[in-house]
Amino acid sequence: MKIQFIGAAHEVTGSCTLLTVGDHRYVIDCGMEQGVDVFENMQLPIVASEIDTVFLTHAHIDHSGMLPKLYKDGFRGKIYATEETANLCEIMLRDSAHIQEFEAQWQSRKSERKGEGPVEPVYTLADAIGALSLFRPTPYGQAVRVSENVTVRFTDVGHLLGSASIEIWMKENDQTRKIVFSGDVGNTNQPIIKDPQHVEETDYLVIESTYGNRLHEKPKDTLKELAGYIDTVLTRGGNLIIPSFAVGRTQEILYAIRSIKLAGMLKKHGDFPVYVDSPLAVEATGVFLQCGTACLDEETLAMVKKGVNPIWFEGLTLSVSSEDSKAINFDKRPKIILSASGMCEAGRIRHHLKHNLWKKENMVLFVGYQSQNSLGRLLVDGAKRVKLFGEEIIVRAEMAQLHGTSGHADQAGLIRWLEGFKVKPKTVFVNHGDDDACVAFRDLLLAKGYHAEAPYSGTEYDLLENKMTIYTDGNPVSSQKQKTRARQNAVHTDLVAAAEELLRLVQGRGECSNKDNAKLASQIRELIQKWR
Repeated sequence: MKIQFIGAAHEVTGSCTLLTVGDHRYVIDCGMEQGVDVFENMQLPIVASEIDTVFLTHAHIDHSGMLPKLYKDGFRGKIYATEETANLCEIMLRDSAHIQEFEAQWQSRKSERKGEGPVEPVYTLADAIGALSLFRPTPYGQAVRVSENVTVRFTDVGHLLGSASIEIWMKENDQTRKIVFSGDVGNTNQPIIKDPQHVEETDYLVIESTYGNRLHEKPKDTLKELAGYIDTVLTRGGNLIIPSFAVGRTQEILYAIRSIKLAGMLKKHGDFPVYVDSPLAVEATGVFLQCGTACLDEETLAMVKKGVNPIWFEGLTLSVSSEDSKAINFDKRPKIILSASGMCEAGRIRHHLKHNLWKKENMVLFVGYQSQNSLGRLLVDGAKRVKLFGEEIIVRAEMAQLHGTSGHADQAGLIRWLEGFKVKPKTVFVNHGDDDACVAFRDLLLAKGYHAEAPYSGTEYDLLENKMTIYTDGNPVSSQKQKTRARQNAVHTDLVAAAEELLRLVQGRGECSNKDNAKLASQIRELIQKWR
């Protein structure tokens, strides 16, 4: 009975953990690495066809995005997830597959111009459809026996519609153990979905640490703040552009705008137009509208019982086709445009920025984290000019950030959730946080009397013996260092080849004049002296 950490070890994305119980192998999450790849992750030490089952905490691509690749490589077991997670994956994995195919086509065109072969996508739409056929939707709170020696239960963890912590009961050699995977623990008081629910007991815990070394800003009246931004922009006749993640954040902003309208907080502006311009966001909104009431918080549930749609209102337009998208910028009325991606790195938001950044009456309102070097971060940091579609755009629009919109628990929230266990787990494994956050949260737990580890990729732990069996310690070679080393090796190889070519040139000059050979010898000695 062993656990081995594969992905999201001292990193935030690429969640993947291998659990072995007897002769059976289980994978918890199978996510795609996104953004800066800091550490080199080990590959799963088994072939995909040997995996019996996957347990999925939620639909975000950094937790689910490599499931189609697992299918492509031969996995044909079952994938257990909540019904809402399965429904969101239905659209998100298809969308991800389209992106993989598009990027492969683009890379292939570049490769073929160099006389090289085509580039194969990481996976295709057919692979995504194959993976989706393996999903087994599972209700919250219901213990499900997935094999003779393993039972699981999903508990709402309040991060995203359908997100869950996963309890796993295991039996091997007449001994039983229990392990809990937190998934991504949600922030409290998020709209639409419930606050994180607690689990009462476990032997072992794997907990995320995205915000393990910091606290969110003190709660503000997000609704009042958003209403103020809307009023400011509409009053001066401008457009409010909101780069928003298609799944989760867009629906939360729609809920907030509807609440602002319902409360009459913008009496001067009436039914101003709101556009959602993202096919993925439109499909995800459909999933939110049709979700079961078990996922909803009390406030949203009360609205639904009154027959009120919590994320639909007069003046809302959902844009799907490219023609719909282009038409938005011909609507001269002051308006709100929500579009993906949330960090402005791709998608239709870039077209809207091109049309709106240069006008001082407009505002770009950021409602999520902006990673280093993203276009969103450049704008937040005050860039005066940006390049979009090969054209330099001057930035005159106002930049603003909406507070209180994080979907992750901060350090205090993680501790509150952890303290929901009646007895401290034997060992707490900290993952899914960048190196500083992961280590800081582990150290905090040690100070609070927990036995805590922050394992690197490849570390294996025996849950029966309560000890490490494979330990990847301290300082794994970072992915960037490996890439730098590879580049250094390639350049050095080229240098040696050049020196050998020079030697062959010198050896072939036996019939040349003494004067020319003396001149070349002098030049070579000067070169040696210079670089020595």
